Amino acid sequence: MISRGEVDTPVIEVNNLVKTYGPVTAVNDISFSIRKSEIFGMLGPNGAGKTTTVEILEGLRPADSGRIFVLNMDVAKASNKIKQKIGIQLQAPSLLPLLKVDEILDTFAGLYQHSLSVDQVLSIVSLEESRHVFVKNLSGGQQQRLSVAMAVVNDPDLIFLDEPTTGLDPQARRGLWHAIENMKTQGKTVFITTHYMEEAERLCDRVAVIDHGKIIAMGTPDELIERNFEEKAIEFELENQLPEEIWMELPGAIRVAVDGDNVVLYSNNIPIPMSAVLRLAEEKNLTRQLRDLHVREATLEDVFLRITGRKIRE
Repeated sequence: MISRGEVDTPVIEVNNLVKTYGPVTAVNDISFSIRKSEIFGMLGPNGAGKTTTVEILEGLRPADSGRIFVLNMDVAKASNKIKQKIGIQLQAPSLLPLLKVDEILDTFAGLYQHSLSVDQVLSIVSLEESRHVFVKNLSGGQQQRLSVAMAVVNDPDLIFLDEPTTGLDPQARRGLWHAIENMKTQGKTVFITTHYMEEAERLCDRVAVIDHGKIIAMGTPDELIERNFEEKAIEFELENQLPEEIWMELPGAIRVAVDGDNVVLYSNNIPIPMSAVLRLAEEKNLTRQLRDLHVREATLEDVFLRITGRKIRE
């Protein structure tokens, strides 16, 4: 446990957090801390315990046990005071469709003792051109950016973003990533939950991988990858899939993961198994079914697959 007397007190400190719903343990004795001006990601599949954890930290849901400090305040004792200093973007925000963008931001600003101007907030999330547009007429990406704008209207020290880019197209997702990166440059601390590997690798200084309510790995994206992989990956798709053991018998193969038509083969000496894959496909008369054959570095997706035995989308 981190001492409360340390000079560099974490922005968030969680010790032995537990939350159950009947027989289901949603959060299972997790501990972690977050530093100032850090983008910290909690990465895991739906149902892993991410949203429950965030809602407890936000003071929206009580913990069963554990000690949780946010901005050096005990969440169990200072929930209202904490809410004035944090920003919250919920996973499924309820926006007011008949208000214009500037009207809804002005309304939310009135809920806080201190707030930014509407112009400042619109600039942060790049919604200046939509300020007079009714919420119901915004695109999905614009609505997500508006929900983030509502989370920063009070100029918070700490911002919680719960699956902020779910359902967005790639262009809208990258636009929101840019807004989140801007928050860090302004000295904000951001806690983001996600099940997108690319998002965690792009945005997060550190990542906690959570599954079935437990944190199973934590570190920077590079640390997590280097800790679990020295090898690179050969990835391809193949119709009329062959049994996994056939791929594992190829020279140079260290590990193989098969998921439907998708095959990922890990090796420390890529040319050897690459040649063997092409030769096997030719021998089995499957060359025309072999698609998207490429070599890549290991990713957080590979880390999750190695630790849990399944892909994160499951």
